[in-house]
Amino acid sequence: MLHLGCETPGAWGARAVEHMDAILLDHAHLEKKAASTALTLMFRNPDRSQLMRPLSELAREELRHFEAVLQVLETRGLTFRRQKPSAYAGRLLEVARSGEQERLMDTLLCCAFIEARSCERMKLLSEHLPDAQLAGFYRGLLASEARHHRLYLDLAETVAPADAVRARRDVIGAHEAEVVRSMPFEPRLHGG
Repeated sequence: MLHLGCETPGAWGARAVEHMDAILLDHAHLEKKAASTALTLMFRNPDRSQLMRPLSELAREELRHFEAVLQVLETRGLTFRRQKPSAYAGRLLEVARSGEQERLMDTLLCCAFIEARSCERMKLLSEHLPDAQLAGFYRGLLASEARHHRLYLDLAETVAPADAVRARRDVIGAHEAEVVRSMPFEPRLHGG
């Protein structure tokens, strides 16, 4: 279960496949950012040994996904290049509280929602892509994205009691849904 507060309309997938070059570039950037986020969480929390191995493994897997998307770009004759970041993650993280433990828990939960939304959008792409090979590529990532979502939820429970995490998950889920609903469509995995 992805705990999303709203579903992406199915029409998003049909519209997104019309912009697959841009979606793929964005996807590559998101995988790179996901690896960076896992490493940043490790460096910012060296005293939390329970986070180290799972985040290290996650960073490596995200980099493997980054490399896989780079390969898809190259196969399609596209070049990885700089891209202005989407507003999605920044707006989502506005919900994070300022206390050290609260901020860490909220950040982990925000990461869980980013992974959940990625999983949902990749599923939509896999269902709408006419290119069977590319559709299969996205289907092949679904289990990993769902597992990453679950990992971040589990890591949040190493920071705070499960009932506090569930309560905050619901608050952040409602906030994430509002962010998604308020964003206009753009050719991004997390665009409105």
